[in-house]
Amino acid sequence: MLTPRQGQILVCLARQQIEQHLGMAPSRPVADEELDQPELRQVRGVFVTLHQRKALRGCIGSLSGVESIVAGVRRQALNAAFHDSRFQPVTAAELDALEVEISVLTVPRPLAYENADQLLRQLRPEVDGVILEGPGGAGATFLPQVWQQLPAPEQFLGHLCHKAGMAEGAWRSRRLSVSTYQVQSFVESRCGGQAT
Repeated sequence: MLTPRQGQILVCLARQQIEQHLGMAPSRPVADEELDQPELRQVRGVFVTLHQRKALRGCIGSLSGVESIVAGVRRQALNAAFHDSRFQPVTAAELDALEVEISVLTVPRPLAYENADQLLRQLRPEVDGVILEGPGGAGATFLPQVWQQLPAPEQFLGHLCHKAGMAEGAWRSRRLSVSTYQVQSFVESRCGGQAT
């Protein structure tokens, strides 16, 4: 488990990466010694999510650990801000209104189920992130935070199927590969890098 202080460092690091990419001085520079902690060197999946006035502005990450948490935050901050194909790249004028959220993932675990009803019963709203994979490699994920917008498991799974390019009811009618994971998330409580 990361501490709130370590979460604050990661949020500030993500904002610093975006600011530097835009040619700006960091609003709250992160020192190398702050990043040199064993917990932050763990190899974990990391997502960076950007919101602007409560609306999604970018979200990209890695489900499995391929690099340290610090390296993942650095890379995914730039991806979320400048390479999320759903949005135009973030501009300097937007930074004050931008809220940064870091999600550090547990290792995804396959979820065994026999039918749609059992699948619904096993999902834990606001706890589980869900990875859904269909035939032919189609797949998608929702972080646990998405339960706040889609609190009904049927709705959550339907939107996740749609995101994966499948019919919204595909989770009912065919056996899909489902995995779950949990996150530890850190959100700016105000612009400038304070995390909760």
